[in-house]
Amino acid sequence: MKPDELKKLDAYLKRTLNPQITVKARPRKDDSAEVYVGDEFIGVIFRDDEDGDLSYNLSMAILAEDL
Repeated sequence: MKPDELKKLDAYLKRTLNPQITVKARPRKDDSAEVYVGDEFIGVIFRDDEDGDLSYNLSMAILAEDL
């Protein structure tokens, strides 16, 4: 993802979910970004530009042992 996309996603997630969220570029991947709360990795945002409609999908796994 481009730096301007990362900044927009970071601002959106901070505003809507948690001010401590950070969106970071992934090494060797340009179609997704990593999401952190503080230093803890919580998920991946994937860029979906299929059929000319741009959207972003946040994928977050929650382990039973974390509940």
